[in-house]
Amino acid sequence: MSSMNASDAPHYVAARVQRAIAEDARTNELGIKVDVRGNQIFLQGQVFEEEQRAHLTEVATEAAPGLTVHNEVTCVQVGEPGEEELL
Repeated sequence: MSSMNASDAPHYVAARVQRAIAEDARTNELGIKVDVRGNQIFLQGQVFEEEQRAHLTEVATEAAPGLTVHNEVTCVQVGEPGEEELL
């Protein structure tokens, strides 16, 4: 992987971070939106566990050293299905 710095075009940085999030074994997430504004990266989307959320920050930080990562990803609760709905 080529080196990345803050002077790279934002869409290239976003694509590299998104690719790292999709390919890293800790995350393997395809549904995370990556937005780069200046020297800041914003992650948005949903995951099922807090551990997955934390790994997203780690992977994004490793993929874009020197940039500040803001993890806005939320954790969704998955519960037991409710009662059957009769129509």
